Order: sequence, then structure tokens, then C-alpha cells
Amino acid sequence: MAITFESSSGGGGHRQTLLKMEPSIAETLPSVEFGFDDLRERMAQFTVKFDAFIEKGRKRVLEERNQFRMNVVEVQENQRTTKKDIEAAQAQTLTYQQTLEKEAAETQEMEAAIASLSAQRDAHLATKESLKQQIAQTEAEIEARLAAQRAHAQQQEAQQRFNVPELDFWITNLCMRIEGAGKDDRLKFVFSHIDEKNWEREAWFELSTSSREYDVKHCRPKLDRASVERVLDRVNETRELVVLLKGMRELFVEAMKG
Repeated sequence: MAITFESSSGGGGHRQTLLKMEPSIAETLPSVEFGFDDLRERMAQFTVKFDAFIEKGRKRVLEERNQFRMNVVEVQENQRTTKKDIEAAQAQTLTYQQTLEKEAAETQEMEAAIASLSAQRDAHLATKESLKQQIAQTEAEIEARLAAQRAHAQQQEAQQRFNVPELDFWITNLCMRIEGAGKDDRLKFVFSHIDEKNWEREAWFELSTSSREYDVKHCRPKLDRASVERVLDRVNETRELVVLLKGMRELFVEAMKG
């Protein structure tokens, strides 16, 4: 550090010499090397790196934006697909509901058909039972008719026993004729020339042929039943009709005389 001393005697020249001899403050400061070239190079490198960073960021932003757009498109596509799936599911649900309703209706129809068939089966069973009863009744009626036909055949056979040649002989000799009695199992024998006072007066009796044993049901004039039974006993023992005819004529003659 330079110190200036000034004398009181007015030595101005000497003061100027001292001032010239002392260095300046700037000259006394240490020299500083700023390194501008290095700074410029470093700034250039920083600028390159910064530009690269900015470019990289811009590309990343573009990529992220593009990815975002792609994601949005994908989401929209997924939404459309999901919407279609939902619509398809709703359609399937509707179809399923319709199918269920159809199956329920078919089930009801089947149950109704089963009930109808069951009713028809019951009706058929009832008809079958009724037919069985009718068949049994018809068979009984047929059996009854067959029995009646057999009885009628027996009656016819019994009547045919009277259709022998000798019957004509006794009809003539006993003054007798044979008539129907209004029933299939009855024969009416009518005698004339019984009453000596009136040869036209007639007497008759009805003979039942419904069984193997002969039986007299009605007669005119009325005869004693015990006497008729005795005649029938002889006839049923001998199985000869002439015994009956002669015996009844004799009873009629006696009754006319009495």
C-alpha cells in the first residue's frame, strides 16, 4: 500500500514523483482467468443436452398423447364391444325369457293334455266297465233266450210227441180237436159229444208242456182236482198221451152226467 507524505514546505514536485512511483489499485489486484471459451463450450453442450432433453420430452409427450389417443380409441372400441355384448346378452335374455314362457305354455298344454287323456282314460274305463256290465247283461239275456229257445224246443219236442199217426185216430174216435191256448207251452184239448142231451156241448182242458211232467192248468167244466191228479199220475208214469186224453174225457162225461 503506498503512503503519501506531504510536506508542509510546499514541495509539489516531490509529491508528484511519489505518486508516479506508486502502482495503481487495478495493477495490484490479482489477475483472473474467466475461461470464456470453456464457458461457451459448456453452454453449447448444455444447449445441446437441453435441446435433446426438450426433443426427448416432446417425443415422449407426443408418444404419450398418441398412446392416450390410442387408449381412448381402444376404450371407445371396448365400450362399443361391451355395448354390443350387452345388447347381445339382452337379446339372449329376451330369447331365454321367451323360451321359458314358451316352455311354460307348452308345459301347461302338456298338463292339460295329460289331464284330458286321464279324463278320457277314466271315461274309457267307465265305459269299459259299463260295456262289461252290458256284455254280462247281454250274455245273461242271450243265455235266457237260449234257455227259452231250449225250453221252446223241448215244448216243440213235447208237442211233436202228439204228432204221431195214431193221434189222428184218437182225435176222430174221441171226438176231439187240438187248439192253441195263447201260450207257447200250452195246448188246449176240446171234446165234443160229451153230453148225451147236447152233442154240440164242448168240454176242454189246457195241458202245460213247460216241463217233462204233464200238468193240467185249466178245464171246463170244472173237474175234481184229485181226480185230475190221479189221471196225471198215470200219464206221467206211462208217458202215453192217450191215457190222459181218455182219462180226461171220462171225467168230463161223468161231470156232464152229474
